[in-house]
Amino acid sequence: MSKKTAKPVMAVNIGISEKDRAAIAKGLSHLLADTYTLYLTTHNFHWNVTGPMFNSLHAMFMQQYTELWNAVDPIAERIRSLGHVAPGSYAEFAKLSSLPDAPSAPPKALEMVAILAKGHEGAARTARAMFDLVDKASDEPTADLLVQRLTVHEQTAWMLRALLEE
Repeated sequence: MSKKTAKPVMAVNIGISEKDRAAIAKGLSHLLADTYTLYLTTHNFHWNVTGPMFNSLHAMFMQQYTELWNAVDPIAERIRSLGHVAPGSYAEFAKLSSLPDAPSAPPKALEMVAILAKGHEGAARTARAMFDLVDKASDEPTADLLVQRLTVHEQTAWMLRALLEE
């Protein structure tokens, strides 16, 4: 039997139907792709930021990409806990993410800030869109994970937008 068609030794029986687990895992896969895409963009901007705000943005972007890096594992592990395979390739993330890839040429510092603010808002929308399904399925662990992600994405987007005020 090939790896692709192999069945788990034990069926997943955690009190959430297979249909709901599959739908939740699909939503979490989108959130994982958004998170990873935002991580890559933030790390790219950390490396390539220039200008008078270099020191503060370089440090802030490092804090943000570190938080995003630490977020991908819990999302992927929740997908696995639901009995599904977590996506893990650039090709899969590109298909699943609602966020654009980082620009090929580094933008100016404040444009980086705007791109990241939009990215955090997009990731927040992806997380928020899952709540009805998660609530219906009584999937409290996923709901808790979504609340944690929303808290970070909304606060980070606010802080980034604040930098754009004149």
